[in-house]
Amino acid sequence: GHMSKKKKLKKPFKRFLLICILVMLAFMCFELVDYFVTLKKLKPNETHEHEYYYAYDFGFLDRQSNNDYNSNKIDDYTDILIGLKNYAIINPSYANKYYGGGYPPENEGVCTDTIWFALKEAGYDLKKMIDADILQNKEAYGIDIIDQNIDFRRVNNQDTFFKRYVKKYSTDMNDIMEFNPGDIFVFNTDEHIAMTSDKRNANGIPYLIQNRDETQTEKEEDRLEETEMEITSHYRFTYNDNLEKLINSIKE
Repeated sequence: GHMSKKKKLKKPFKRFLLICILVMLAFMCFELVDYFVTLKKLKPNETHEHEYYYAYDFGFLDRQSNNDYNSNKIDDYTDILIGLKNYAIINPSYANKYYGGGYPPENEGVCTDTIWFALKEAGYDLKKMIDADILQNKEAYGIDIIDQNIDFRRVNNQDTFFKRYVKKYSTDMNDIMEFNPGDIFVFNTDEHIAMTSDKRNANGIPYLIQNRDETQTEKEEDRLEETEMEITSHYRFTYNDNLEKLINSIKE
């Protein structure tokens, strides 16, 4: 009588296993279909003649952030890109000046102004964060005299801040999946800073949105691949515990 009992126990278990496997397979199929539907939706219209591409043209999608710092139902990376694109639309002229209060007027600025402007769209106050970090860690920045009218607009201070607070990514032009819209690139250590657009060239290298000099007509340009400058750092502004600590110390 023992044998039949054992068999009876096994059957429901087998059925349970089979159901689990089928559910998993169905889920995987659903995920795949969803992925390709998304890709299909994003595919550019065949009749649309343009010289630029997007990540999905190369078979992958841009990353979204898991964080929505300003709670506007738009993730941080997308918000930062929106801010960046708005900067390109405003198209401020290049003017290297000192301003009381720190901020230039909206129609002029330098390379570093692109960065705080884009981050502001996601709710981050880069000036406050850099000023606070300099006050708390002057030696890390190598600063003798603190000047909050200009400190947050210097390339080396922005570079130092990002080095201290966010993750570094590849500077190799072959790693096209390592680039995401709104990423921050520093050139020649402290000479220039810019951010990546969602547009890419035929090799998958992102366009830059930057305020580089007086000769620019547009802020969004295909120049990352062909710059004579050395790319010294590549960062992605991702909310984390260290940033949270710093922001909380400002609020106190």
